[in-house]
Amino acid sequence: MTKAASPDEGLLLALLNTTPTVAGEAQDRLADPEEARSWIAEHAGEGHPGEDLGLLRSTRDTLQALVRGRATPVALAPALSGVSYQPVLGDTGLSWRLVTPREHALAARAVVAWDALRQTAPGRLRSCENTDECTLFFVDHSKSNSARWCSMAGCGNRMKARRHYERRKNAQAID
Repeated sequence: MTKAASPDEGLLLALLNTTPTVAGEAQDRLADPEEARSWIAEHAGEGHPGEDLGLLRSTRDTLQALVRGRATPVALAPALSGVSYQPVLGDTGLSWRLVTPREHALAARAVVAWDALRQTAPGRLRSCENTDECTLFFVDHSKSNSARWCSMAGCGNRMKARRHYERRKNAQAID
């Protein structure tokens, strides 16, 4: 069975990016239960029943480790427990609907989105190379697959300015 690329790429990135570095300090937007409920409501809708927050955090941590090459996909098994695809026949043909347990729908959708990217755009989901100041992830949609930073305006600009400063400093030291 072949499935199209996941429509949940945005959900996957949002989940991966719930641990940003702000003013040099690591944050966790899923650590505080109230903030986590707000995040879940934003990504699943207000009427979404109790997502297993522990499983969502664990899935996020595993996905982050996978992208960084520090884990294997087997660690995602808990998020996929009870998950299946159901065929849906319509006027235009057959499609597939993801069926998940209600308590870990977001975790399962994020894992399925990760796998879709892994298959359709291998190596394009990555973490920002500004590892000293940034912990964000992005999907490289550039034609050349050469993006290195979560944002050219932010991290890319800082890293290029830093390299330029170092080159000038080294050139002046030689003179």
